[in-house]
Amino acid sequence: MKRPNPCTLKMVALLTPLGRIEVSGCEAGVHNISIHSDGTLDKRPSGCMLVDTLENVPSELQICADWLLSYFQNPRSLQKGHMPALHHAILLEDTFTSRVLHTLLRYVKFGETISYKRLAEMAGNIRAARAVGGAMRRNPVPLLIPCHRVISSAGQPGNYMGGKGNHMKCWLLAHERAGGWESPPPQGGTGFNSNENCEHEQGKKSQTNQNADS
Repeated sequence: MKRPNPCTLKMVALLTPLGRIEVSGCEAGVHNISIHSDGTLDKRPSGCMLVDTLENVPSELQICADWLLSYFQNPRSLQKGHMPALHHAILLEDTFTSRVLHTLLRYVKFGETISYKRLAEMAGNIRAARAVGGAMRRNPVPLLIPCHRVISSAGQPGNYMGGKGNHMKCWLLAHERAGGWESPPPQGGTGFNSNENCEHEQGKKSQTNQNADS
């Protein structure tokens, strides 16, 4: 059986409050979103801009770039916009990881949060909360598939980007709530207090930086 031709990937880049974001994809859809952060946050919405022009890039990458610009600059507009197609192999497989990611994308909306345990249950295996954490680490398109909305049952942020991005996770949740969506009660947890938890994470980050400088 002849194998399909590999995708020809193109890339666009944006400067965002989180740092540089690179999006790669093909004519069929987005493959990857990579967040390159130096550990600082620019909280100004105007801090989001395209690095490169969108000439000669697949239409789905253009849609994704527009979606990301709206997410940071005018999140209310996302209610009327639409998502780009997704074309990473992980998302095309019939696996538990794929089911978890598609469940998260479909059911956990802007401004909402969900616990690892509840997401495992919704994906078909209530005992697989740890596997849900693994699925979040394998998410090829963060922000589009909102792994930052998955928190512990106790309301803690978990380990976003291996724990190095917990302050970004807090910022994203606060940004979404400030965008005009009142978060409903979390699914399967005690809730996420963005102010309290962000201050805690920022305090830990500041202490880490001080230790590194000493």
